[in-house]
Amino acid sequence: MGLKRSLMVFSILFFLSIASITVYANEKPQTLTIEFLRGQNLANIRDFQPEFGWVLPSTAADNSQTAYRILVASTLPLLRKNKGDMWDSGKIVSPEIVNIEYNGKSLESNHTYFWKVKMWDSKNTASSWSSYQAFSLADTVKEYQTSRHALQQSKIYPHKIIEKKSGHYLVDFGKSAFGFLKIETASPEGVPPFEVHFGERGSEDGVNRSPGGTVRYYKVLQEAMPGLHAYEIHPPRNDRNTREHAIKLPEEVGIVAPFRYVELINFPSQLKKDQIQQITVHYPFDENAASFHSDNKILNQVWDLCKYSMKATSFTGIYVDGDRERIPYEADAYINQLSHYAVDREYSIARFSHEYLLSHPTWPTEWKQHSILMAWADYMYTGNNESLVANYDLLKSQKTLEKFAREDGLLNTRGLKDIVDWPRGERDNYDFREVNTVVNAFYYQTLLHMADLAKGINNDDDFFYYRNKAAQLKKVFNAVLFDKKRGIYIDGEGSTHASLHANMMPLAFEIVPPERIERVADFLVSRGMACSVYGAQYLLEALFKSGRADMALQRMTSTDLRSWYNMIRVGSTITLEAWDNEFKPNQDWNHAWGAAPANIISRFVLGVQPLEPGFKKVLIHPQPGGLKNVSAKVPTIRGTIHVKFEHEPENLLNLTITIPGTMTARVGLPWVNTPPRYILLNGSRVKGEIIKNTIFLDDIGPGKHFLSLE
Repeated sequence: MGLKRSLMVFSILFFLSIASITVYANEKPQTLTIEFLRGQNLANIRDFQPEFGWVLPSTAADNSQTAYRILVASTLPLLRKNKGDMWDSGKIVSPEIVNIEYNGKSLESNHTYFWKVKMWDSKNTASSWSSYQAFSLADTVKEYQTSRHALQQSKIYPHKIIEKKSGHYLVDFGKSAFGFLKIETASPEGVPPFEVHFGERGSEDGVNRSPGGTVRYYKVLQEAMPGLHAYEIHPPRNDRNTREHAIKLPEEVGIVAPFRYVELINFPSQLKKDQIQQITVHYPFDENAASFHSDNKILNQVWDLCKYSMKATSFTGIYVDGDRERIPYEADAYINQLSHYAVDREYSIARFSHEYLLSHPTWPTEWKQHSILMAWADYMYTGNNESLVANYDLLKSQKTLEKFAREDGLLNTRGLKDIVDWPRGERDNYDFREVNTVVNAFYYQTLLHMADLAKGINNDDDFFYYRNKAAQLKKVFNAVLFDKKRGIYIDGEGSTHASLHANMMPLAFEIVPPERIERVADFLVSRGMACSVYGAQYLLEALFKSGRADMALQRMTSTDLRSWYNMIRVGSTITLEAWDNEFKPNQDWNHAWGAAPANIISRFVLGVQPLEPGFKKVLIHPQPGGLKNVSAKVPTIRGTIHVKFEHEPENLLNLTITIPGTMTARVGLPWVNTPPRYILLNGSRVKGEIIKNTIFLDDIGPGKHFLSLE
């Protein structure tokens, strides 16, 4: 009996081990990218030495990689035979899955290549080969140029059709989008033209034909041809957003405009849902890359609004300021960049926008400084320094504004065009001075980022240079621009006025000494939302960084006129340029710089931020405020981070996270009242590092983990 039992146990263990190897072998690397671009067939790659990337299979054994092998072939049949005639990397012992540079035979313009990859786990078990990705090099490839996707078109069928009377229909597509209309209908001979009214604003009564501001309304008269025909009906050309400096759409796309509602008058037949489509134009977008759900319904609605805004406003393939001008601006693009990173694993459009703005800068002082913020975000989120290497000297010479620094280190921007906030009425009565507090707060942040960027290209001299300049500036900033009697910052040297902006920027950029934070944060709270939708990016950052998560959440879920909920309430499905027409009468209803909550929720409510370039190490430090439960997905270049937490009445947090392969995490759990003694990590007690009201645990590896406080 003993022998039989032993043989049975051995057989079971052997079977399980073989099954485990088989399961892993059937897994394979996923979501292949080349030059950050996803998709099976890619054109116009603009790099003779492109970078490859992939994501580890979700069920990979211990979610790790110890080695990989890449094949690149000149034909698909060769690749299917596992022959890499262009490049066979061989087995490379490395855990890396991003930014792996091509190292094979010379690639040629206008030629298509095919690649795939396999990997080995910690037990040296090989995976299956991945699916292939095809890529074609552009006809002209410069020394450095960012590759990007072609624009996509999607068909959207009506959410609702209301027949007002015979031949008169109101069509609601549910969401506003940039695009045109496609209708298929049969018409008898001799019928008059039918009217097509496009509008962003409407109701069951019809399209709003006087929507105010630059909220869009267009009318087109369409000739009806006898017989069955499919009509592509484009809005008319707009003179302003097709001027010299506006971003032009490809000719094959034609003219597009934002619209949600269509009203048809004198339509020649009965209209059914399958006859009419909203053809939307946008950059490729993965609807499932990110998600967020909490117990706060308004916050969920705000998240959905901001997420959709990233897709809808990408219609030119570059971040623009809305439909009125269709011009890129640095500050707009920075908020767009952070929020796009939060909702999709997409990096090419942000990099292209950043580089476009380096050669097409705009006028405000602080907008120039935003170029350094964009460069830093690009490097931290991608881990790729190609753009940085190509543009470092330009950033250093034109964007730091060092030449305007006084001997004491503060910038004097006399002769420049400081903006503080936009529109003008959103500046909280800011007192403009030659030494401007907001500009100098940005200057401090750019110096720190330049130090990090210098480190990213192994320039140690500049790293220490910029670190030292930042330290000197911080001392002088706090000596010259702080009102000790009131405990708050003034608008500039010689001013007696203290605005919201002069205080939220130093808090957001962590210039405020610890002993001053509470008073400055109290002042922010007292000023309310005395800023624009752009300024709200930094107000929310300042509130979270000063420990006021409750107040930040109140700002994001407010139902006041100055709120994201108001954008929903007035009927928009894309974030607005301003809180309401009252604050900017000519505003757009399609402006991505109004979508700050997308990145704020990801970076602060969920607390997910890169600690090392390319998310090699991540910070996960949720700040739940009054939220009771949250479940979310955050995309990164290395894969998806899952965050779920339950916030107990005594303000203890139960946190569940899933960390993708090749990433480690520093996790922080906030507490209130009595400091905890331990963190429970997967049921085991571990000691953490207590900083303020948070206990941190470092170097948590890939996989699913359960954390709570004891």
